[in-house]
This record gives sequence, structure tokens and C-alpha cells, in this order.
Amino acid sequence: MKKLKLALVGCGYLSEIVAGALDRYLPEYELVGVLGRNFEKTEAFAKKYNCKACSSIEELLSLNPDYTAEAASVESVKNYGEKILKGGSNFVVLSIGAFADSDFYEQMKGVARENEKKIYIASGAVGGFDVLRTAALMSPITASIGSQKSAKSLKNTPLYEEDLLNVKGKKEVFSGTTKEAIKILPTHVNVAVATALASAGPENTKMNIDVVEDFVGDEFKIEIQGEEVSTDINIYSKTSKIAGWSVVAVLRNIVSPVVF
Repeated sequence: MKKLKLALVGCGYLSEIVAGALDRYLPEYELVGVLGRNFEKTEAFAKKYNCKACSSIEELLSLNPDYTAEAASVESVKNYGEKILKGGSNFVVLSIGAFADSDFYEQMKGVARENEKKIYIASGAVGGFDVLRTAALMSPITASIGSQKSAKSLKNTPLYEEDLLNVKGKKEVFSGTTKEAIKILPTHVNVAVATALASAGPENTKMNIDVVEDFVGDEFKIEIQGEEVSTDINIYSKTSKIAGWSVVAVLRNIVSPVVF
């Protein structure tokens, strides 16, 4: 059986999960290339997983991948997304925050249609997309998402203050829409944008973020209210591993005879 060619954008921890899962979970794919910001690290990744280290998106696309999976950054999606689709590859996106920009989101959908390619949104640390999308089809809905984090996880962000390390109980540090949240925390709230895209939209999905004393990991509570359907979804993840594995799940679903 001819294998599908897979390329990766990003050579960090999450891409390691995807590459490491190929033999056991994704035998239908062959990893052909990887593109990263640091070429030395990219070469080390390529050597470990027996693929080509690429220094540009053009070099990566010259390998003719059937699917390109991104596990890098919002900037990578915005910089490379159109080129990937126009270059003949389907695109698996993990940094969903890029699509909080509704103009960019519509533009990417148009490019995918014109080139007869697909954009697959990996769920990251969130779940319940099927329920969210179905509820949104049935009637107008309201959507909100609450997030609990540790103070340390917000370091090097505009929300961080030294006093947060001494919080007792919990303290709200953000309240607004998911579109506003992604501008402040471009690498922290991809799951919120994914939820919004699957339901009420980034401009209409409310979000609040609480810092919780001695908290480890990430916890999200999604609430959907509609005329006929309402749901609460609670998801906790101790580490970011689930984001990498969600890319594996998308790739596995693509080739599976049964699609969930």
C-alpha cells in the first residue's frame, strides 16, 4: 500500500509526539520532512525520525506532502497556511488561535476550496466538537468558556503579576471574548478559539481565566445554551501532551474506515 506523505511544521515537544506515534498508530503515513525555526534543532529532529530537515516552506512543499501538520505557532499558520494549501497539501492546524482573525479564517477557507484541499482543526485539549457544532446548527446559541491556570503558566504574558504567586483560592485575571483573549495570550488559549469556531464564533464566545492556588495543568469548562440543546463540558489536562495526541487523532481519523 502506498503511504501518504506527511510533513511537520515545528520540531518541538508536540511534533515529537506525532512523529513518535507513526509506527504504532499511523502506519498509513510516511514522515518526509520537517520545518523548524532553529535549523540545528530541525536537523536533529530529522535525523531522529529519518526525514528531511527543511529551511523554508518552499523546500518542505517540494517534498509533495499529502498532509502538513502544524505544531508550532499562530505565526506559522498565518505565514505558511496559504502556501501549504496552494502547494497541494491538506493542512492540519493545532495553533487554532490564528483563526480568531475572522478575515484570515474566511480567506483560508476560500483558498482550501479553490485548491480542493482540506483544513483539519486539531482539538488540542478540548473536546465535544460534535455536540457544539450540532447545537449551533439547530438554533442560535450562547457560548462561554472558563479556564483555570497556575500563576506560573502566565509568566511572560501581559496577565502576569508577581502577586499572583501568592493567590489564596482563586483570582480572575481575564474576562472578555475569545478573540480578545487570543490577542493577549497567543499561545495559551487555542482551545478557546477552537470552541468558539465550533459554536458561536470568536467574537461572541465569552471567556474568563482564573489563577488558582497550587494549580497544576489546565482546566476548561465549556457551557453552551440553545433553544433545544444545552451542555456543560469539563476538561482537565495535567500536561500539554493532549495537544500533540489530538493531531495524531486527526491523522488517524483521516485514514480510518470509521470516522468519529
